[in-house]
Amino acid sequence: MLRRALDFIHANAQYEITIRDIAAASGVTPRAIQYAFREHLNLTPLEYLRRVRLERAHRELKSADPALETVTSIAGRCGFSHPGRFSSAYKQVFGTEPSRTLRS
Repeated sequence: MLRRALDFIHANAQYEITIRDIAAASGVTPRAIQYAFREHLNLTPLEYLRRVRLERAHRELKSADPALETVTSIAGRCGFSHPGRFSSAYKQVFGTEPSRTLRS
């Protein structure tokens, strides 16, 4: 069940997905999937989704050409709809602004 949930998240992280979507893909209730994530990963499913999205954005920012890409476009492709929240979360996790990562 947990493997199906993780696979679903990795395959669909760029889309707007909910706990219900994750649970349905896993064949269990939302409560059961929340419990499994807490028990095995010490995270909620949506916290895990956010981490996956941030890691993808980080990889893309590191490899992107700043003349052709923007932080906003990369964040959007990775499933973040609010640039300000993305920048804040990115800085909290990686210790630097996403624009700085893009330029480096």
